[in-house]
Amino acid sequence: MASNFFYSLELMRLYMEFYDVAKILTTHGLNGEIKVSAITDFPEERFEPGVVLHLKQDPTKQLTVKSSRPFKQFWLVQFDEVPSIEEAEKLRGQILVISEADRQELPEGMYYYKDILDCQVKDNETDKLIGKIVEIESPGANDIWLVRETDGKEFWLPYIDQVVKKVDIANKVVYVELMEGLRDED
Repeated sequence: MASNFFYSLELMRLYMEFYDVAKILTTHGLNGEIKVSAITDFPEERFEPGVVLHLKQDPTKQLTVKSSRPFKQFWLVQFDEVPSIEEAEKLRGQILVISEADRQELPEGMYYYKDILDCQVKDNETDKLIGKIVEIESPGANDIWLVRETDGKEFWLPYIDQVVKKVDIANKVVYVELMEGLRDED
């Protein structure tokens, strides 16, 4: 039986992808409530009662949200499976994840980082390959994507309508119109 469990866990890790949702910081109160730092743009949906989360270290461990509420810059979450402070204490420092199957659909024009990373970047007019997206940052009003050009040079591409003309997730291609001065062209 143990070998079947191990095999199932390995299959689960191979065929399912998980995405970080929150880091468990500490306990709150005596009834198993925990304080988490959200690692998601959708904490209201991720911590909604009935949502099933997993532990990153053990994706077979499921935790069903019983209740949640914002608390300063954090969230307080209670799980059905965690009835006491002793059980909550065992979760300290762990990462909560959601399975790929439970990811929600995003509005048009919004993308998961996973879908953008490794996309080819092509000129919108000539279809010429410029490079590929290797990193994403969110420093302020819009994301910026680090593009590694075919010659190895890198530049930051702002995710704004004036630059990014089309995102084709299915074919992993982003079509752009580069503004003057965006990249070093010596």
